[in-house]
Amino acid sequence: MDLQTTKRLANGIEMPIFGLGVYKMTDPQETIEAITTALQVGYRAIDTASLYHNEEQVGEAIRHSGVPRNDIFVTTKVWNTDQGFDNTLRAFEESLKKLDMDYVDLYLTHWPVEGKYTETYRAIERLYEEKLIRVPGVSNHHKQHIEEVLKVAQTPPMVNQIEAHPYLSQEPLRAFCKEHNIAVTAWSPLGRGGVLIDETILKMGDKYGKSPAQIVLRWHIQNDILVIPKSVTPSRIEENARIFDFELTEEDMRSLNNLNRNQRFGKDPENFHFDF
Repeated sequence: MDLQTTKRLANGIEMPIFGLGVYKMTDPQETIEAITTALQVGYRAIDTASLYHNEEQVGEAIRHSGVPRNDIFVTTKVWNTDQGFDNTLRAFEESLKKLDMDYVDLYLTHWPVEGKYTETYRAIERLYEEKLIRVPGVSNHHKQHIEEVLKVAQTPPMVNQIEAHPYLSQEPLRAFCKEHNIAVTAWSPLGRGGVLIDETILKMGDKYGKSPAQIVLRWHIQNDILVIPKSVTPSRIEENARIFDFELTEEDMRSLNNLNRNQRFGKDPENFHFDF
């Protein structure tokens, strides 16, 4: 495996297992520079959302990167206030315009807004049928949310992006997704930094000569979880990617799996409220 390794999704599309998340990248120039660095290092997936207000910068950085557009896997998402069938179609059109692209690789329902998320997914299906997106998916969906989507979907979601890290391993949900051929991507794969001071992870870093972040990202990859760590620091962007020159033993994987405490650093999809 390396930075260009991909996972084959249900429809045969290849999705990079490692990418750059751009959440909370609010400074336009800093955002462009971070994406440019990532693409130079060899990243081939960029994950944004309408909520992040940086889709323009994502598009600009990709256009000026020298890397062909079709070599880069771009994800964006429809925000909660734009959900529902017609609203989602309008929101996508706006995102596409901001990205200044002909298509998006992966489009996700950002959160399962009660009473709306199944219609939102139906709109995502429509975009898929019209070949405006290459992959339909969801984010922050629990088992019951996916089951509701499956009741109305002609084409099941192919990706579920969820909070996942050693303190929230999400094994039952991951097993459910695997059973339904849904790839799992971890947002906040480092638990917003909260897991990086764990004694087990620190000791493992010493053992392998790796940073705690590299240990955790490698744990994700070996658990078949795609990752999109966020950083604007060039050295950190490079460091995060250096996880393909070592492998965690089965015993160490078990030790990391056992750190699970079902602890969230973000919102719970069962009870989420946002003030913005």
